[in-house]
Amino acid sequence: MELSDRCRRIELILSDVDGVLTDGGIWYDNQGVELKGFHIRDGLGIKLWQRAGFRFGVLTARTSHIVKLRTGELGIDIVRQGFEDKLPVAEEIARTCGLTPEQVCYIGDDLTDLPVIRFAGLGAAVADAVAEVRAAAAIVTTLPGGRGAVRELIETILKAKGRWEDAIQRYVT
Repeated sequence: MELSDRCRRIELILSDVDGVLTDGGIWYDNQGVELKGFHIRDGLGIKLWQRAGFRFGVLTARTSHIVKLRTGELGIDIVRQGFEDKLPVAEEIARTCGLTPEQVCYIGDDLTDLPVIRFAGLGAAVADAVAEVRAAAAIVTTLPGGRGAVRELIETILKAKGRWEDAIQRYVT
């Protein structure tokens, strides 16, 4: 099946966090508080996806209060943290949303993401993902994790669906 056909079927994007929505770095301040950086264009991309009527969720092996804050800020209601074995969780999310695997896109960067990338109708990897993840993905972004890769993926899917121009209309008129 062609990439554009796979993209047109997508109703839900699930994303890893560390290494995808962030650059993979984790910083701690002198009080032991964890810090992460998120790219603002990924955030707007997620909002554009949601405004177009689609769902977005995160599925991460780590648990972090920062992820709760960022997903809350973006209105993301599918948030699953602390699951190193991500496949059963992804399957449950798809079932709960009434979707088939073909309607799900998953974007990841490391080995824990491989089973979900293989499960999803559209498996995606960020440019700086490990070799095994890039090889398994149907699409590899040109941008690395934490640098707009999720936005790039969303643009690709919305353009394949013929929805990009409508999604950005409020900004370009």
